[in-house]
Amino acid sequence: DSVREKAWKTYESLSAVDGALAYNKKKKETWGVCIFIVAIDLDDMTFTFTELLKSINISVCTFFQFLKEVDVNMDTVSTKVDSTVSRLKKKYDVLLALYHKFERTCGLIYLEQPSSEISAELSSVLVLKNYWITFLLAKGKVLQVEDDLVISFQLLLCVLDYFIKLSPPAMLKEPYKSAVTAVTVNGSARTPRRGQNRSTRTSKQSDTDTKVIEVLCKEHDCNLDEVKNVYFTSFIPFLNSIGVVASNGLPEVEVLSKQYDELYLNNKDIDARLFLDHDETLQPDVIACSQLERTPVKNNPDEELNPILPQTPVRAAMNNIQQLIMILNSATDKPSDTLIVYFNNCTVNPKDSILRRVESLDHIFKKKFAEAVGQGCAEIGAQRYKLGVRLYYRVMESMLKSEEERLSVQNFSKLLNDNIFHTSLLACAVEVVMATYGRNASQSDGSSAETDLSFPWILSVFDLQAFDFYKVIESFIKAEPSLTREMIKHLERCEHRIMESLAWQSGSPLFDLIKQSKEREGQTDQPEPTSTLNLPLQHNHTAADLYLSPVRSPKKKASGPHASGTSTPDAQPAVTPQTQKPQKSTSLSLFYKKVYLLAYLRLRTLFFRLLSEHPDLEPLIWTLFQHTLQNEYELMRDRHLDQIMMCSMYGICKVKNVDLRFKIIVSAYKELPNTNQETFKRVLIREEQYDSIIVFYNLVFMQKLKTNILQYASNRPPTLSPIPHIPRSPYQFSNSPRRVPAGNNIYISPLKSPYKFSDGFQSPTKMTPRSRILVSIGESFGTSEKFQKINQMVCNSDCQLKRSAEVSAAPKPLKRLRFDIEGQDEADGSKHLPQESKFQQKLAEMTSTRTRMQKQKLNDGNDTSASEEK
Repeated sequence: DSVREKAWKTYESLSAVDGALAYNKKKKETWGVCIFIVAIDLDDMTFTFTELLKSINISVCTFFQFLKEVDVNMDTVSTKVDSTVSRLKKKYDVLLALYHKFERTCGLIYLEQPSSEISAELSSVLVLKNYWITFLLAKGKVLQVEDDLVISFQLLLCVLDYFIKLSPPAMLKEPYKSAVTAVTVNGSARTPRRGQNRSTRTSKQSDTDTKVIEVLCKEHDCNLDEVKNVYFTSFIPFLNSIGVVASNGLPEVEVLSKQYDELYLNNKDIDARLFLDHDETLQPDVIACSQLERTPVKNNPDEELNPILPQTPVRAAMNNIQQLIMILNSATDKPSDTLIVYFNNCTVNPKDSILRRVESLDHIFKKKFAEAVGQGCAEIGAQRYKLGVRLYYRVMESMLKSEEERLSVQNFSKLLNDNIFHTSLLACAVEVVMATYGRNASQSDGSSAETDLSFPWILSVFDLQAFDFYKVIESFIKAEPSLTREMIKHLERCEHRIMESLAWQSGSPLFDLIKQSKEREGQTDQPEPTSTLNLPLQHNHTAADLYLSPVRSPKKKASGPHASGTSTPDAQPAVTPQTQKPQKSTSLSLFYKKVYLLAYLRLRTLFFRLLSEHPDLEPLIWTLFQHTLQNEYELMRDRHLDQIMMCSMYGICKVKNVDLRFKIIVSAYKELPNTNQETFKRVLIREEQYDSIIVFYNLVFMQKLKTNILQYASNRPPTLSPIPHIPRSPYQFSNSPRRVPAGNNIYISPLKSPYKFSDGFQSPTKMTPRSRILVSIGESFGTSEKFQKINQMVCNSDCQLKRSAEVSAAPKPLKRLRFDIEGQDEADGSKHLPQESKFQQKLAEMTSTRTRMQKQKLNDGNDTSASEEK
């Protein structure tokens, strides 16, 4: 009754709003949405989500879309409903992706019309039903994290392996038929009748038979060791828990279905058995279908072309994981010999403390992972942590080599004995591994879907402050060249989240640093002077600088690198004479520069959506926004950067008599990338009291900044803050083709390796001629003579490159190349013989340019600062 009563009030309020015609046309759907919203808010769900969908005859996707339309007003749907919907959406995305994969895989395993000797009971429909419900039950019992795509898929492979071994070979296609025949004891034929003699038939079969699982893993580019781990630590215990001995078959479908019913009714969510019936409530809409790209037909095996890896969610996840594993296969679980040399060079050898830390965090991580994912998954967590440790040692070595080149020292005692540095570096390495495995099914549309194990989960596991973690991110990216574009973007997003809110939480060291900075020069001092805002974000600071800051200033570093007896990064705080002023914090200064840049970019995006007709307001809004971050930074405590941004925009519009309602600001904000509805629905007002952003503006923001805001109404407004210099992303991506300057639309792409992981980590030398270099110059060609010329020129350029690597002279800057001007400099390698055709000249020009760009890249690689923004 309470749900019905409140739902009716919600329904009436929706029917009364502007533009309510849509709701009046969809009365049944609107009523269903109202009941759903209220039932969640009151914790009184007496029905399942699927039952609701069937009652109002609507699909999952349509329901979510309609709910989004209903939530035009920020007060309609609570953050509690938002999080429930988010969980349901992620679960649905994972189930949909897995079911599509399941159907396609079964089509590759089983014959559509097996021989007549197979019983009708073993029809494909019954097989599919038994498999899928067994999988759903296993997933529900083993996993607490319902949206874990990778472990779910590995469990699905375990179910497939188990059933394939129980199937008569006559039902199977190759290579599964051969694999099953190979594990049959004494080659005895299997009994076709279902049930009868099944236990005798399979009891001799060893659980350690891995031929079928090997085939499955190879077909899906899945790591065999990981799947075997899931099989023995999670799947076998699951079979035992439902009263089935692993080698003696499974109970009937009805028994499994009854057990699944209990799970489904307890969760009150989606009845995933309906995928088998292609039920309309579970059918994706057209857009969702386009995101789930179908697996392309593989090329003819006789062809030399490498197959294009499809980008279905499951395949993309497996591909990313295999790439990570291949990269880390060459890394070690212990410090390398090079690292040991660095450790031995330290005043205080850090080796023992490093090993102890790695071991203690191993136990903590394994425990927390099992608590989050499921107790049967502890070993899976251990595997992931092990990969993280390998990456940790690999990046540490790369960082130390860069520092040695930068500072010409080898004693990094202070840095390598810094607990927070090591914890942050290890956390960053583990986060890369977790994010690689944590790919959610809905990421196929480019969104950054979060899972229960997403950042900042790792911070709570390692008991690490977000501000400390932030310090390692940029150096980590620069030190690990094998990071994919996706992982770089993920770490950059982690950095943004820290700057937006995580670093501003109570207890963060950031507030102490700001306080010290204010006290250093008196209250007039700023965390970062506004005069530097319009300067490029150029810096040569590494993680070493940031973790040891505010020990030294950049000036001290430049004046005497050996002044303290140890290396500059290892300068002790005690060596600073008491008479000197405390040095400015490098980490705080750089943090504020980055925060200002992020803040302005967010503001600019929202501004152009809402106020493009009032360009004169942008500098005013930015000045108020920047002033608040700089001088009223306590307003950021336990709040979000975007909350201050929206309030600044509203405040200036209000005082300048521009009609812009908060509802409009919020509606536009929701459409920005990487936003969360909780940002404007749940804002801290005072201790442990939260309300909407409008209430925050009236009770907190306006009260604090009233005097300042009113100044903008006068004829003499405050001095405007300079607009921050906007660089490209500091994290370089090599994926995009580079246009040759003045090169008549000639582009040079970086060398890409289309990995086929079942064949091992493929190097460019194993690529085919066609996949290794593709040339298009706007002229048709196909004769063998022209291809021979290409080969000859490429070979010559390789020789030139090898020779040029030995010469220390820097190459001429690329921007000076002129392809379309007569009488070019001979040094460009572009002076042509008169008898050469236009085609040959273009080839020579292109080869010369490729060589020059490679030389430039080699030169850049030797200078760590060259990769930073110019």
